[in-house]
Amino acid sequence: MTEIIAGLYMSPLEFLALAGAVALVVARWLPFAARPRVTIAAGAVLVLSAIALSAVGIRWQMLPVLAGAAVALPFALSPLLRRRTGRTVRRVRWWPALPGSVACVGLIATGPVAAWAFPVPVFPEPSGRFAVGTRVVQWTDPHRPETATADPHDRRTVVVQLWYPARKSPASAQRARYLGRTEHEARTVSDALARHVGLPGFLVDGVPRAHTHAVFDAPVADGSGRFPLVLFSPGLGGVRTQNTAWAEELASHGYVVAALDHPYDSAAVVLADGRTIRTRTASTGDPDKDEKLGAGWATVRAADLSFVLTQLGRLDRGGIAGPLTGRLDTGRAAVTGHSIGGGSALQAARQDRRFDAVIDLDGYPYDPTSRSLHQPALALTQSITPDTDPHYIPRLTEVLQLNTATSYRLTVPGAAHLTFMDGPLYLPPVPSAVGSLGRTESPRVVAATTLAFLDATLRQKPGDPAAVLSAYGDLSVYPPGNSP
Repeated sequence: MTEIIAGLYMSPLEFLALAGAVALVVARWLPFAARPRVTIAAGAVLVLSAIALSAVGIRWQMLPVLAGAAVALPFALSPLLRRRTGRTVRRVRWWPALPGSVACVGLIATGPVAAWAFPVPVFPEPSGRFAVGTRVVQWTDPHRPETATADPHDRRTVVVQLWYPARKSPASAQRARYLGRTEHEARTVSDALARHVGLPGFLVDGVPRAHTHAVFDAPVADGSGRFPLVLFSPGLGGVRTQNTAWAEELASHGYVVAALDHPYDSAAVVLADGRTIRTRTASTGDPDKDEKLGAGWATVRAADLSFVLTQLGRLDRGGIAGPLTGRLDTGRAAVTGHSIGGGSALQAARQDRRFDAVIDLDGYPYDPTSRSLHQPALALTQSITPDTDPHYIPRLTEVLQLNTATSYRLTVPGAAHLTFMDGPLYLPPVPSAVGSLGRTESPRVVAATTLAFLDATLRQKPGDPAAVLSAYGDLSVYPPGNSP
C-alpha cells in the first residue's frame, strides 16, 4: 500500500473501501429496483478491499470508514434477505432512516479527513537532472570518547545517510523507505519521534509506510566530476532523515548531502548491530539552564560534523571503501542544520575552516563565545511573532554581523519552525506548527533558497544571491564585518 492518490492521501485500496462504504449507505436512498444491484456491488467492493487492507495493514484512519459501513450493512442487506426468503419487504419511511444514514456518512467521512490530517507523506519529485541514490554508513571516532555513557572505552559513533547524484534506476526499482533502511527501523524511529513530541504513535503510523524517490545503493551518476558536499544536523531529538525532501532535491542538482544521526540526542538511532540508542536530551523549562545544555549539545554536534567531513575526505581518497570514492569535492563543503542543528552548524563553521559556507534553518546560535564566522552564511527564519524568543533575532543578528564574509538572513512569510523540515508533508496543516505555506510550497521554498545560496557560494555561479533570496521573504544582508 505504497501508492497514494494525490490530494486524498489515500491508497487505491483505501479509496475503494471508502467508495464501497459510501455506496452502501447511499443505496438506501436509490429507487427500489436499483437497490439490490448497488447493495451487492458495494458490499462486494467493501469486503474485498477490507480483506486486502487486512493483508497489507489497515491504517487507523480507515477504522471509522469500516465502522460506518458495518453499521449500515445490516440495514442494507435486510431487504435483500427478506426478498430471498419470500418474506414481505417492509417499506420504512424516510424520516426514521435519515438520522442513521447521516450518522453513518459522518462516521465514514471521518476517515478521509483523518487521512488528510495525518497522511502517508508524498515526497515532491526532485527537479534536478540527476536521479538520486542513497546509502547509510556508520563511523566511529577512535579519538573521541562517548561522553553520554560511563564506559571509558566507549567511543563516539555516528550514523550518516548520504544522498547523491545517481544514474536513473528502472521504474521497478524499490524506492528507499522513509525513516529507516527497513520497516522495523522506520517504525522504531517513528514511534520514538512521536513519543519525543508527546504524540500517540498511532497518529503518525503512515510515516514509516512512506517511500521516497531515492534508491538505496543506486550507481553513482556517470562522469568524472566531483560533487560539492552539504553536511546536515537535525533538530533536537530529530533524525538524519527529517529533511529528506530537501536532501533529495539538492542531490538531484549535483550535491552530495550527508545527514547525521547524533546518538543520545536523536530520538532513536538504530546501529548496524541492531542496537537502538534513544535520546537522553530534554529541556528543563528554565531558559538559563536550557541555554547551557544547548551549548553543550551543540558542541558535541559540531565535533560530529567535523568528524564526518574528515571521513568523507577519507572516502573520497579511497581510505574508506565505497562507490563515491573519487567523486566527493571536500574542497567545496557547506555545513547546515535545522533548529539546534542550525546552531551547531554555525559553531562547526567557526571551529572548522574546511567548511566553505553555512546554512542555519531557524536555529538559535548557542556558541557562548563571540568568535567570528569566516564563511558566507544564510539564516532562514520563521515569521516573527510575539511568541518568538526575544533573544533569538538579536543573537542571530549579532552572529551574522560579526562575520568576515557576507551573510544573509531571510524571514519567510507564512513559515513556522517545522516548515524547514519534512513536517508539513505528514502533520496536520496547523499554521502555528508547520506554517501556512502548504505541503507543496514549504519544501519548494526551503530548497529554492538554499540552492540559490549554495550555487553562489560553492559553485560561484554568476548572479546576485540577494536578488533571488529577496523574492521569498524579508531579506537582510550583512556585508563583511571587521572582526579578526
